[in-house]
Amino acid sequence: MKYYIIAGEASGDLHGSNLMKGLYAEDSSADIRFWGGGLMDAVFHAHQEGTGLVQDYRDGAIIGFWEVLVHARSLLGKIRRCKEDILAWRPDVVILIDYPGFNFKIAEFAHGAGFKVFYYIAPKVWASRERRIAKLKAWVDRLFIVFPFEIPYFESKGVPFIYKGNPLVDAIDESPALSEARWDFLARTGLPDRPYIALLAGSRSGEIASMMPVLMTFADALHKLPGYTDYHFVIAAAPSRTTADYDLRGNEAFVHVVSGETYGVLRHSEAAVINSGTASLEAALIGTPQVVGYRTAETTFLIMRAIIKIKYISLANLIIDRPAFREYLQDFLQPDILLGEVRRILEDETYRARMMADYAEIREKLGGKGASRAVAHAMMEALRVDH
Repeated sequence: MKYYIIAGEASGDLHGSNLMKGLYAEDSSADIRFWGGGLMDAVFHAHQEGTGLVQDYRDGAIIGFWEVLVHARSLLGKIRRCKEDILAWRPDVVILIDYPGFNFKIAEFAHGAGFKVFYYIAPKVWASRERRIAKLKAWVDRLFIVFPFEIPYFESKGVPFIYKGNPLVDAIDESPALSEARWDFLARTGLPDRPYIALLAGSRSGEIASMMPVLMTFADALHKLPGYTDYHFVIAAAPSRTTADYDLRGNEAFVHVVSGETYGVLRHSEAAVINSGTASLEAALIGTPQVVGYRTAETTFLIMRAIIKIKYISLANLIIDRPAFREYLQDFLQPDILLGEVRRILEDETYRARMMADYAEIREKLGGKGASRAVAHAMMEALRVDH
């Protein structure tokens, strides 16, 4: 069968690559064309010849309220190109991975053009923009969810779904970073042998610009404290960003930027300060104690506060419905608060152990391995029934 997959950011590229592995395993004649990134492209070339990648998400990635407005013409051009490519290629199914701003446009088009539409990793309508539920019902043939707390939510809304666990468990457990020796990681990345604090400032330009001054002030303050002068900090840069996007503010002697190594950075760090998103759940599954901080442009934050209606911003905390770790947002995110929280993580064994126990519960609730292949199998079965 012919599968047209659309992923628009780093997490979608990761989950798309694992889904592709499952599709190739379940369907020996699978022919895949996709919007994604390097991970999906690598899986494609391991199974097919030619070119499957239509658009790399890293080429002018457009995410965030203001970026969408500023780059509206470019975004509309990409939507038009995607529609034309789907019509020309005529897939058996269009598979959309998260990225709702773009993918709902494609869902409406593909449904209207008579193509089957599967949505993998549901848009977070439980957090905001609940009116999109009507669009899911109207334009999506099968919805595949990945969080246990989504089950009662979509049941209450009357939206049919398929749940096969969370693919992030596989992505982490099968990652070479989880078995790589510390010395090999340090040698490969060029990092000195020091105890590390991981810093994840986000992937959106507004978030990075807002987070970096706070992170650098915090790093400088912690590094100066007795007992912490040996500590260094490593920024796990988003794949779509460059070192120049991260202003180290004169702290280059003990702050390092490493790109495309998030799992390794988290695994070999004593603690992490994370700008929410998928990374906070990744840290929980890897076992890195963390504190979440979120700061972005004030206008963007005001818009978000008006539409978001969830108790926590971190997926890991949402999964167990209590704070496994602390979250500090916008003006509450201050360097001295981060300093106190990270010191507590490093110095209070009871506090750290309680966080690890919560992490174990989070992992248990997400289910075991094999989610990506199970979803691929369910997609195949759904296509067979529909045919």
